[in-house]
Amino acid sequence: MPDTLLRPEAPQAARPHPLTGNEAIARGVWEAGARVAAAYPGTPSTEIMENIGTYPEADIHAQWATNEKTSLDTVIGASFAGVRAFSAMKHVGLNVAADALMSFSYIGVNAGLVIAVCDDPGIHSSQNEQDTRIFGRFAHVPVMEPSDGQEALEFTRLAFDLSEEFDTPVILRSTTRLSHTRSGVKVGERTEVASVDFQETPSKNVMIPAHARGRHPVVLEREKRLADYLENNPLNRVEMGDTSIGIVTSGITYTYVKECLPDASVLKLGVSHPLAENKIRAFCASVDRVIVVEELEPVLENSLKVMGIDCEGKSIFPRTGEFSPEVLRECLAAAGLMKAPKHSQKFEFAPMIRPPVLCAGCPHTSCFMALRALDARVAGDIGCYTLAVVEPLKSMDTCVAMGSSIANAVGMAMAGTETRPIVATIGDSTFLHSGIPPLIDAVYNNANITIFLLDNHITAMTGGQDHPGTGRTLRGDPAPRVDYIELIKSLGVEWVKQVDSYDMAQLQQQLREAIEYKGVSVVISDRPCVLDPVKIKGPAMYVDQDSCIACQGCMNLGCPAMTWSDEWFEGRHKVKIDEAACIGCSLCAQICTSDSIRPLVKPEGSA
Repeated sequence: MPDTLLRPEAPQAARPHPLTGNEAIARGVWEAGARVAAAYPGTPSTEIMENIGTYPEADIHAQWATNEKTSLDTVIGASFAGVRAFSAMKHVGLNVAADALMSFSYIGVNAGLVIAVCDDPGIHSSQNEQDTRIFGRFAHVPVMEPSDGQEALEFTRLAFDLSEEFDTPVILRSTTRLSHTRSGVKVGERTEVASVDFQETPSKNVMIPAHARGRHPVVLEREKRLADYLENNPLNRVEMGDTSIGIVTSGITYTYVKECLPDASVLKLGVSHPLAENKIRAFCASVDRVIVVEELEPVLENSLKVMGIDCEGKSIFPRTGEFSPEVLRECLAAAGLMKAPKHSQKFEFAPMIRPPVLCAGCPHTSCFMALRALDARVAGDIGCYTLAVVEPLKSMDTCVAMGSSIANAVGMAMAGTETRPIVATIGDSTFLHSGIPPLIDAVYNNANITIFLLDNHITAMTGGQDHPGTGRTLRGDPAPRVDYIELIKSLGVEWVKQVDSYDMAQLQQQLREAIEYKGVSVVISDRPCVLDPVKIKGPAMYVDQDSCIACQGCMNLGCPAMTWSDEWFEGRHKVKIDEAACIGCSLCAQICTSDSIRPLVKPEGSA
């Protein structure tokens, strides 16, 4: 798309900037004159808010919120107050924020409000695949889908304009590939947008049943006006070529189509809801065969079929997983739409198997070793520690969604069928996100469970973002820090203890006592993440090969700094430690039965 098409007044930059899709969205938020932005980190959306936080505080207030609903409620308040506002989240985060979105769709905006939702086709870092386009239809809000970094910036700017023109929140949908791919983007300047007065209109702002009944027809009429507007808007564009095949597509898959079928006729939908029906009908009538290319659900395909248009889509392409040019070529070739790709050379190799493991010295490691030793029934949660479900820790039994672990444990306890001690594990950021209400519920209903709060002082899984328990804001400014012990006691928990994650003996003892307690008990493991915000590294450990008896018990840690030695004992490999990878946590030394693991002491003056 020519970069003057949507914003003819934008000055032309001397050269494109290499931006990821997330960086381009952040730039678009700033250029659009937004004044308030809030988010909860979640891959692949995290970098949007991190980058917004690099723009001047005088231009835009940016903050981490405790969860996605809180972030959306915050920016809704800013919209009420008359300034442009923005929220970002991953697809499952929209589930958390959905309650507010559904009602705010009825209310509409005062100043423009845009929500960037980043889907994760292929489930790179999520618990499921979701298609946000369906949520857009559900909420009757427009869904815009940029296909590259330039459009990510331009569509973000335009989304604020559409939001105000049509009195609606707007969803800007990205995917993992767009969010994290870097391309050349021509940037513009910030447009300062004057704030507007609060609307003293209770019938619009307050969604009691009587008001909501009046607003629902307004929302449906708004949706129709948007569809009419999009009929002749360059957001949806036709690129005519060979008329034997017509491709209908949107978002990042458009770039794959252009690579695989450069001569085909293409209808690129920049807005996947609402649909420009007349434009779609005209395009489909101009080609012999209509193929719909879309990741995940057959949203566009089903819509075209409802229109009575004969088309193909999921009969050719998969309904699961992430698309790529290679996936498209294979599917198109199988359907006879292009020649099978030629492989000039076929490589035969067996990739080295590297199962996912926690980092060397991760404080979660000892926690799950202790739980395994106690033979506990463990309800897990979302975080780095979810890796405890696989070998060698293999001590997590369930994991549903953010904040589910405590309530899952309550349900297990109330079922009365479990003979093993019931423990819920939850990280510090997840606890603040959605773990407090179920803890209140556990106390209220006197559940006989133990909560293991894994406090590593950061939102580690998404790259080390701050939260109310770290004592720092998004911009790194000092902030009040949650006192977990006092908070938990205030909820009615009478048994709560804190322990150092690196003290294996004390950790196991505290867990035993917590499990023996009848009622709700809480153990807080306290050690910072070894990577964020800075990498922690103490004196490395080493294995004395002369005394090592090759019991291999230390390998149960799953520490990536530990590997097999070339030496043997009674037919078993001995173990050695990679000095460069070791961070000196000493967990291996604590569980070594032969006292063979010790700190590596270098001679004075050596490097």
